[in-house]
Amino acid sequence: MQRASALLLSGLLFGLIVLMGGAMLAKGGLYLGKHEGDTLHLADMVLRMAEAGQWPHLDFTTPIGVLALAPVAFFVWLGAGLGHAVIWAEVAVALLLLLPLARAAGSRFEATGALAYGAYVVVLCLALVHGEANSAVSLSMHYNRWAWAVVYIIVPLAVLPGAGEPRPWLDGALIGFGMAALALIKVTYFVGLAPAILLAFAARGEGRAFIAAMFAGLSVVAALTVLAGPAFWPAYFGDLLSVTQSDTRVVPGMSLAGVVGAPAYLGGSLALLATVAFLRQSDRLAEGLLLLVLTPGFFLITWQNFGNDPQWLVLLAAFALQLRPDPYRHNGLGMPLKASLTTAAVAALAFATPSMLNLAASPFRQAFASSEGMVPLLSARPEHADLLVQETRLYRASALQPLDLPGGPFAAYRDRAERDEAAVLNGETLPECELQAGYSAWFETAAAELVAAGYAGKRILVADLFSSLWLYGPFPPLPGGAAWLYGGAPGIEAAEFVLVPLCPTTLHSRADMLKALAEDGWTLTEARRSASFILLRPFKP
Repeated sequence: MQRASALLLSGLLFGLIVLMGGAMLAKGGLYLGKHEGDTLHLADMVLRMAEAGQWPHLDFTTPIGVLALAPVAFFVWLGAGLGHAVIWAEVAVALLLLLPLARAAGSRFEATGALAYGAYVVVLCLALVHGEANSAVSLSMHYNRWAWAVVYIIVPLAVLPGAGEPRPWLDGALIGFGMAALALIKVTYFVGLAPAILLAFAARGEGRAFIAAMFAGLSVVAALTVLAGPAFWPAYFGDLLSVTQSDTRVVPGMSLAGVVGAPAYLGGSLALLATVAFLRQSDRLAEGLLLLVLTPGFFLITWQNFGNDPQWLVLLAAFALQLRPDPYRHNGLGMPLKASLTTAAVAALAFATPSMLNLAASPFRQAFASSEGMVPLLSARPEHADLLVQETRLYRASALQPLDLPGGPFAAYRDRAERDEAAVLNGETLPECELQAGYSAWFETAAAELVAAGYAGKRILVADLFSSLWLYGPFPPLPGGAAWLYGGAPGIEAAEFVLVPLCPTTLHSRADMLKALAEDGWTLTEARRSASFILLRPFKP
């Protein structure tokens, strides 16, 4: 009976994958509505892997794990355009997780709950927006959704009691593989959940499951060591360490206190703590304790994810509904605990509803997206013309320039405004100008000027947040470079030239790189100057 239910659940979830995947593929391309900068970041890393055979951490710096990129890179390597590669990667991730999901949902939740729970995990795999309530299609932070999908599989397996025949070896292996996947997608998830997962094995006395989890996790480590070499791990740790020491983007949103107690989040936090209390009062002592230990991890992950979307709310609601006691049990205040847990679950779902609906609808918004005014993001690469963005977002170049500069109308107030340290190049203070939109206009202009001046084929380090110049012209990807600058000047040892934008996408990134180069003893000799950049030869005695 249990096997038949698992097959039925798998079949229904497979049908949902086909429906949502088909909706995304029907348009014949991927039509983005926002976050083209983040998409350039993704394209830079994926094409380095698929076209140049590079490995993250070994050949370019990034704190993002290899499994966040490998599915997309695999389909590009097979010949798909980048837009279709993303869609196929999402479908592949959903299919890969289908059977583990069926095991987790089918053995830990009752029939209707299992289907609803499984459907939401499929949505996390296949959505085309990171969450929140802004409905524009986006590839930004797709790996956060994939990581949450893995969390939704391993946490019930570890925390909730199973129904039917116990299968500790299987459950433990799935938990081990899942934790390894989290470490190789985004390590924040691994760090946030590891204490609770370890405690769950101890609290339930699951020695066999723990052994299976350790074996599964270490087998992933061994396999990746064989594929990438032992240098992969220190390189990965080095990238992670560099981010923790960077002041460029350590906190991509609200403060940790805000994620816990700001008006938009306090209701969910109180629902979580109330659920813990009600579970303990229902004699669900282990589950209540484990949910309490998971709480700091949930907050940590939410804090480190852009948008600070608390995707754990649906998981909380599922736990509260599944673990309700009989209707006659009351706590010391006379509150009926089944109704209390139901109320906590409804509150959690209410707080999660805007994000849930946005995620679930995004593949269908993609299917009916208008193609009017949409142009390829990577104009120099016709093989990836299936990744499209609104033309005005790419070519309407607009910049932010302060009006309190010396001689400006508000110069008298300059000392009262918080300013980043000015960027200085060879004694010259560079303009305070920051590009707000028009990334394609900037990269195409710079690439065309460099080619016309005879710099095609040169290895160029861009002193800015993005190093996507090579995607727009005949330039090789810079060995050791960074698709997204977190600090320092990664790739300078291999660079033949350093390109300094006069109006960068991020003032802080330009200033930070130039400061790092000066501190490391590099001399920059000007080779060319245009209206948009200064090109220099780097030399270190």
